[in-house]
Amino acid sequence: MSELALIGKKIGMTREFYKTGQSVPVTVVKMEKARVINVIEENSRGYKAVQLGFGKIKNSKLTKAMKGFYSKKNTEAKKKLKEFRVVSTENYKEGNEFGLEIFQDIKFVDVRSKTIGKGFAGSMKRHNFGGLRATHGVSVSHRSHGSTGQRQDPGKVFKGKKMAGHMGDKLRTIQNIEIIKSDLENDLLYLKGSIPGSKNSEILVKKAVKNIKKLTINEKISAAEQARKTPDKKKK
Repeated sequence: MSELALIGKKIGMTREFYKTGQSVPVTVVKMEKARVINVIEENSRGYKAVQLGFGKIKNSKLTKAMKGFYSKKNTEAKKKLKEFRVVSTENYKEGNEFGLEIFQDIKFVDVRSKTIGKGFAGSMKRHNFGGLRATHGVSVSHRSHGSTGQRQDPGKVFKGKKMAGHMGDKLRTIQNIEIIKSDLENDLLYLKGSIPGSKNSEILVKKAVKNIKKLTINEKISAAEQARKTPDKKKK
């Protein structure tokens, strides 16, 4: 089940206290239950995958093609469809639903969401430029980005030149975020630290791609307690 991902809504930030008195900032994400809409086999498309549906939508907002698709599948309409490739499709059947339980034995996840849009921003804010000098001949261009291009050779501005422009509102992935705790009754996931996006923004949560051996906060606390209990060896 860990090959799949869930979509949630960012509620906001708070903090969790441990018995040691340690305070950890967490982001609370309200997860949605996923329903298997379609199971894709290798003989039909050349790969194995599972198509999941998230969220609710009115039938009046669907196109005729999608109305026919959902009626054929004999399931309620979903707001968003996502396809995930899997190694085996044996464990998945159309109509099955699952939620936070797929992250039960997982310690770290990758989070993908859209950053907060900042509108049009200058080069200093957008690219962390230092700006020009405050005096010594610099006039009315203290926060400019300096030289844009070259002279006659090559006589153009290279692609990717860092300039003023639209800042934010881009998809970004944050890797190896620790799961502090999960509330199965209320479908809430508590993730360590901050994640991109404003409140109520859409968040995609999946199992961490990288195989890391980092200790969780609970494991660090238990290791410290264990070290405290074991007596030091007497020096010879």
